[in-house]
Amino acid sequence: MRASEQPGATLIIPGPLYPATFLKRPNKFLAIAQIGKRRVEAFLPNPGRMRELFVPGVEIVLREMSQEGRKTRYDVVLVRYHGYLVSADSRLPSKVVHAALREGALPEFAGAVRIIPEARYQNARLDFLLEFPKGHPLCLLEVKSCNLVENGRALFPDAPTKRGVRHLEALIQARRSGLRACMVFLIQRPDSVVFSPYDEADPQFGRVLREAVQEGVEAYAYDAELSLLNPSGKGDRWGAYSVTIQRRIPVEL
Repeated sequence: MRASEQPGATLIIPGPLYPATFLKRPNKFLAIAQIGKRRVEAFLPNPGRMRELFVPGVEIVLREMSQEGRKTRYDVVLVRYHGYLVSADSRLPSKVVHAALREGALPEFAGAVRIIPEARYQNARLDFLLEFPKGHPLCLLEVKSCNLVENGRALFPDAPTKRGVRHLEALIQARRSGLRACMVFLIQRPDSVVFSPYDEADPQFGRVLREAVQEGVEAYAYDAELSLLNPSGKGDRWGAYSVTIQRRIPVEL
């Protein structure tokens, strides 16, 4: 399977955004960072380990949030790694793929006449149910966030994921029931050339993914480029950032 041309779907996420220095991670959802001379706490919206990304002293980008009832003022959204930006937000890929589906930017799902988010099937909640013109089966679609790349190979997951296995099992059952079933891995960085399950981190997920593909579940991987937008002019913050799906890359099981 060869990599395809750039789909060209972009999602803009508004700020304000602030450059910061990562200091430590007391637990998987909390980061301690420094903005200028201020030390702040920030929510890290990703349960993955991300050990190669979050090293003390690395540059990160914080997004200021305004929702009431929050324990922290900021979200960690980006980290700079080897000169390029990597997304740390595991909530983002489903939003990016949703935008791409609406724009018809993913050829594998072109022609969908209705996109239903958060579809429940069996004992799992999947990201999307896609309806196509009469004569085409319904399609269940689950999206996963990937930001681990080793020597050009994107790997998922970087920690055990029982939820991910449950999603795959639901997709297998959907396929056996005559529905179309798909898993999309959005690699939230631009430096991958191939995708594989990370058996070292979660051998069960890899085994079930291979079983799913043998049952007819479709597995796709796309990489993404991230950019900071609308600088303040003072060099201390940005107004937004963008996520652009670049291309489909091969899946090797």
